[in-house]
Formats: sequence, C-alpha cells, structure tokens
Amino acid sequence: MALGTAAATASYELRFDSGRICLDLLATTHPEERLDSVEPLRAWISGSGLVPADTSLAAADTSWLVGFRELRGHIGQLVRGEPSAASRPFGIALARVNERARAATPAPRAVWDDAGALVRALDGSPSCAGLLAVVARDAVELLTDPVARASIRQCEGDNCPIVYLDTSRGRRRRWCSSETCGNRERVARHRRRARSAGSAVPV
Repeated sequence: MALGTAAATASYELRFDSGRICLDLLATTHPEERLDSVEPLRAWISGSGLVPADTSLAAADTSWLVGFRELRGHIGQLVRGEPSAASRPFGIALARVNERARAATPAPRAVWDDAGALVRALDGSPSCAGLLAVVARDAVELLTDPVARASIRQCEGDNCPIVYLDTSRGRRRRWCSSETCGNRERVARHRRRARSAGSAVPV
C-alpha cells in the first residue's frame, strides 16, 4: 500500500456505537463520506465484526464499494421514516434490502489459534454478496422488531444524521455520542448562558 493511501485510511475515525451493524453502516456518511475508497471499506468490514479481525479482504474492490454504499442508501430510507406500504420509495428500498438478505452468508467455524484458544474463522473467503446479506438481514430484523424499532433515534446534535438504538435507562439518550455531539451541545449551552449573563443590564 502506498504511504499516502495508508495515511488517508488511518485518518478515518470509523464508528461502531449505534447498537446495530446496519446503523453503523449509516454512520459512514458523517461528517463526510468515509467509504470513498476500498481501504476504508476493508477497515469498516473488519471493525464492524462482519469478519474475524485477521480475515483477508484482498478480493474487495470498487464493486464492493458500490454494493455497500447502495445498501446503505436503502437502509437509510427505511430507518429514517415511518414504514408505509403506500410509499413507492419505501417499497423499492425494502425490496432491495430483502433481495440482498437472500444471499448465503459467510459460514463460521471454530479453530485453534496459536495460543491454544478456540477462535472464530470463516469457512472460505468472504464474498461481497455474503457480507451484504449479513448487513441486510440485520436491517430486516431491526425493521420487524417493534421494540427495537421504537428505540431508533436520530442524534439531536446540529447537522448530525447519525441514527442509533437508544437502550439507555428511561430512553433519554439524546446524542450519538456524549463525547462528540453531547459535548458540543454542552459547550454551546455554556456560551449561550455566558452571553446572556454578559448582556444583562444591572439594576
């Protein structure tokens, strides 16, 4: 890999904190397109747990990028709105996700590692269709689980499109991350209070 490519890939901060793998895929659009080349896609596939960490993804190419980004768009349509059988765009997106979910997924197997522990491996090299099927099936499970679907939230941070499952006590989570959007909101709130206090006219 060229040094420039390695540096660009290392600069990506991929996130896996939405609570579902299909929602983690949606997060790759923010704050900019993260799946803009094959290397970040390989990093996402490994980081998401779709494959064991040491799995070779040498077969991944630009066609994989097209497939993952297309599926991401369909899942975004389905989870960001209310389901409607009368909505043609929703119906098209649902049909595409269902179609992707039909493919055979990678078969796991248990093998011994060098330390003598059982670890997960794949029975053969993963295919793009098989990996997309795992993500699509996760989306199908989410869409058809009323409890999980009711827990879907969109971050309240300014211009943040990230969607996550709110599994907090009392369902009071407001941000995709307390350290990022939550912290920005707290800083902004502090500044507003400071400005308000500074502009108050003393009696």
